[in-house]
Amino acid sequence: MRTTLTIDDDVASLLKREARKSGEPFKEVVNRALRLGLTAKPPARKPFKVKPINLGLPPFTKVEELLDWLEGPEHR
Repeated sequence: MRTTLTIDDDVASLLKREARKSGEPFKEVVNRALRLGLTAKPPARKPFKVKPINLGLPPFTKVEELLDWLEGPEHR
């Protein structure tokens, strides 16, 4: 496929340098770089874990119970 593409100067410079270094045509260097970038997988991350802290509060089953405990029964 033939298309027109505007490449930033710094990226074009890197591509030209790679083409000179490898001896490959500019077109092949661009295609290889695009393929590598588009097929790269992001690095694996460790799963986020929450460590609970005991605040010493009595167990609440409803938000209203917590509000009553914190603000008193007249919080409404």
